[in-house]
Amino acid sequence: MELKAYFQSYENYFWEWKTDEDIPGDSGYNDNNLLSIPGVGAIAYRPYIMEILKELCDQGWPPFGALLMVLYAMQDGYTDFAGPLRYTTDFYSSGNFEFNAEREIEFLEKIKALPKVYKQKQNKIILLQTLFKDSHNRISSSQAKTYLKIYARMPQDLSVSAEKQHAGPSVLNKDLVAMDLNKKFPTVQSIIDAMKGLIEEPELDDEVVEEEATADTDKDFIRELIEEPKTFQVGSLIKRIWSGLKIPMRHLSPGEQPIGGISDMTNKGDFHRMLLSEFANEDDVFMSRVANNEALYIQREIPPEENIFERIILIDTSLRNWGTPKVLAFASAIAIIKHPKAHSECTVMALGQAAIPISLNKVEMVIENLNQVGPVLEVSEALEKFFNEEYSQKDIEVFFITHQENLEDENILRVVHQNRDRLKFLVTTTSDGEINFYKHHKGTRKHIQKIKLPLHELWANPPQQKMTVNNSSGKKTNLPLNYPILFPTPVSKIAQFLYEGEFFILSSKKQLLKTYLSDNYYDRNSYDYYKTYHGCEVMFEDISVKPTGQFALAKNKQHHFIICQYQPAKKLISKLNLNTGEYSDQNITGLNISDAYELIYFDQSFYLHQAANPQLYKINIEGNTSVEPFDNKYRDIDKNTAKVETEVAKLNRSGLKIIGNFNKIGINVHDNFVFSGCEISSVYENTLNLYKNRYEIRVFAEQNKNKYTFPDGSEVITDSRGMLTFRSSNKGIEEFYIPTTTYGFLALATQTEFGGSEYYLPEQNLLKVKTMEEMYYQYLKPFIDQVIA
Repeated sequence: MELKAYFQSYENYFWEWKTDEDIPGDSGYNDNNLLSIPGVGAIAYRPYIMEILKELCDQGWPPFGALLMVLYAMQDGYTDFAGPLRYTTDFYSSGNFEFNAEREIEFLEKIKALPKVYKQKQNKIILLQTLFKDSHNRISSSQAKTYLKIYARMPQDLSVSAEKQHAGPSVLNKDLVAMDLNKKFPTVQSIIDAMKGLIEEPELDDEVVEEEATADTDKDFIRELIEEPKTFQVGSLIKRIWSGLKIPMRHLSPGEQPIGGISDMTNKGDFHRMLLSEFANEDDVFMSRVANNEALYIQREIPPEENIFERIILIDTSLRNWGTPKVLAFASAIAIIKHPKAHSECTVMALGQAAIPISLNKVEMVIENLNQVGPVLEVSEALEKFFNEEYSQKDIEVFFITHQENLEDENILRVVHQNRDRLKFLVTTTSDGEINFYKHHKGTRKHIQKIKLPLHELWANPPQQKMTVNNSSGKKTNLPLNYPILFPTPVSKIAQFLYEGEFFILSSKKQLLKTYLSDNYYDRNSYDYYKTYHGCEVMFEDISVKPTGQFALAKNKQHHFIICQYQPAKKLISKLNLNTGEYSDQNITGLNISDAYELIYFDQSFYLHQAANPQLYKINIEGNTSVEPFDNKYRDIDKNTAKVETEVAKLNRSGLKIIGNFNKIGINVHDNFVFSGCEISSVYENTLNLYKNRYEIRVFAEQNKNKYTFPDGSEVITDSRGMLTFRSSNKGIEEFYIPTTTYGFLALATQTEFGGSEYYLPEQNLLKVKTMEEMYYQYLKPFIDQVIA
C-alpha cells in the first residue's frame, strides 16, 4: 500500500477531505487541510491527525477510516456517526456483499460514553493505542514511519488522495472490521481496565490466529524437509524460490474487484442515486418529476458472482523429467502450496501414464512421491486425458511443471495449446537449476519470470543422519550412521572401488563403505597384522541394488555418489544416485556388446571396456542413463584399468568376521563382560580380546529390541554392523564404544579418546590416543563394577 492509498477518499463514504481556507497549512500546503463527515461536521484538521499518526507509529496504523470515526466519537457535544455509517453500508451493499454497521455503531457508542478524562491529552493516545493494538489490516510500524517521511517531503501528494474514487467492498470491509471491537471490549469498563493494564488483552480473532498457526506450521514443515537427508535437496530450495516467486498466490474472485461503472438508468430509485442534473430544475419542476416518476436515477454495476477456480498442480514424472529437474519440480510445487500468502487448497497430481493424486503435506509423503517415475518418455497422453476426461467441465486453474526440453515436443505443445484457457501457468525446470514461469493470457503464452538457483551453494552442506532419542515403547533404539571409531570391514562384499585415490566397498548388506590402507602404526609388537588394513565408515545404507553383475562408482557435478551397474545376462545398464535415490536404466541388446566387456570408471565417465579393444561404450554420469559407442582415443585406459584392479585387489584380505546377532548379555563370575557366548578379556598386556565364554553369568541384562538394560540402569546398545555402545548409570563414566569381531585385537573409544588396534582408528580424527590398559581401567572396568555393585 502506498501513502496515497492509505489517505484515499471515496464516493458516498462516511468521511472526506475538505479545505478550510481560513486555516493555513502546517507545511506550506494549504489545500485539503480538514477531515470531515459529509453533511454532518468536521472531525479534525490535518496537522492534528498527523500528530496522532506520529504517536501511533510504534505499533502501526489502523485503517484510516476506522481511526477517523473513533476520533469523531471522542468529541464532546453532538455527534452523528450512526447516520453516515448506515448510509455508506447501504450504498455499498449489493449483490453478494451485504454490509451492516450496527456492531460498529454499538462500539462507537461505548467510546462516546467513556468519561471525559480518558479522552483528553495523553490519555487519548493511550486509548487509541489500546483500541487498535493488533488491529486487523494495520500498516506496519516501519511502513508507517516511511509514510511520515514521504508526507514531510511531499504533502501536496494528498491532493491525489482527495480525489474521490469508488470504494470496493474490500475497502469498506477493512474499516468496519477494525471498528468491530465489541468482542474485545464488551463494556465501557473493559476499555478503561485495558487502558490501565489491569486485564490481559483478549486473543486475536480466530481467523488471524489460524493464519499465523498455519504459517508457523509451514515453516516447521520446510525445516523438517531440510533436516531430513532424503528431502534436503527439495527443502533447501523452497525459501529461495519464495524470495523470487511473482505468481499470484491466491486467485482473486471477481466479486472482490472495485466496480465503478454504470449498468442502467431508470426512473425509480433512491435520492442518492439521482442524476445531479435533476437537482438543477426549479423546485416545482423538480418535485413534479419526482412525484410522476420522471426523474432519472442511475444503477451502478453489481459485482459478479464469486468465481473461485480450483487450483491443480501437475508434476511431470516421466523419464525426461528425472533427476535434478524433478527435484526442482517438487520444490516449486511445495513452494506454491506452502507459500505464506497462499490460503486456498491445491490439488497435486503426478503425471506419468495417468494423473495420480498425491500429497506433499508430510516429509514421508514427499520421500515416497519423489521416487515415483512414470515409464513413459513424455506425458502428452496423460495430460490430454486429464483435461478431456477427468476435468472436462470444471473451472480449474492448472500449473503444469515439466522439463524445459518438453517445450520442443510436438505432442506436449499440442495438448498445452488446446487447453491454454485452463492451463494457467507452465513451469519448466532444467538440470542446472533454472526455473521458468510462463502464463497463458488471452490465448498467448507469456514468459513472466526466471529463477536461477545456485544448486552447488544450496546443496553444499547436507544434514548428517541423526541419532534419535531412546524409547522403551517396544521400538528399536535408533542408531547413528557412524561412531567415533571405524566399523570392522565385512568379509562378504558385492564390489570394491578405487575412486580418486579413495577405497570404497559395496557390502553384501547393501551398504556403501569407505575404507583406507596405510603402513602407519604406532605399536609394531601388538598390531603388526593391522599395519595395512583398516576398518570402514558407512556412507550409505539400504541401497536398492541387486547383487548381480558388475559395478562402478563415481560422483556427479553435485558431488552425489552414482553407482553404475552392468548386468550382462539381462543386457541392462542402470545408474542409481545414492544421495537422491534417482534411478534410470537402458537396455543395450541392440548394441550387440560382447560378454567380455567389463564396466569401469575412467576420466569422468563410465565405460564398457575390453582390454586391447579400441571399441568402447561410453555411459554418462549426469542425467538419465545413455550408452554410446566410443572410439578409444585414450591409449592409457588399459594401463589405468590394470593399475586400478591391482590397487583394489589389496582390499581382498581386509575383511573380518563380524558378530551381528546378539544375545545373553551380562557379566560372568570373573567380572568380564559377556555377549553372544563370548567374553571380553585382557589376556595379553595392553590388549583387549574376545574369547569364548566358559563361565557362569552372574548378572544378566534385560533385552528390549536392540537395547539391553542391567538392573542398575546401565545400558548396552547393540549394532548389527559390529558395534556396542555402553551407557553407564553412573554419569561420571563417559559413553564408550567397542567393536565386535571374532578375531583380532579390539579397540575402545569415547567421543574424545581412543585405545587399542589401529585398525579401528579413523584416518582423519581428533581422538587422543591412549594405551588399552588406560582405557580399560578408565571405562570398561568401572562400567562392570557399577553393574555388580
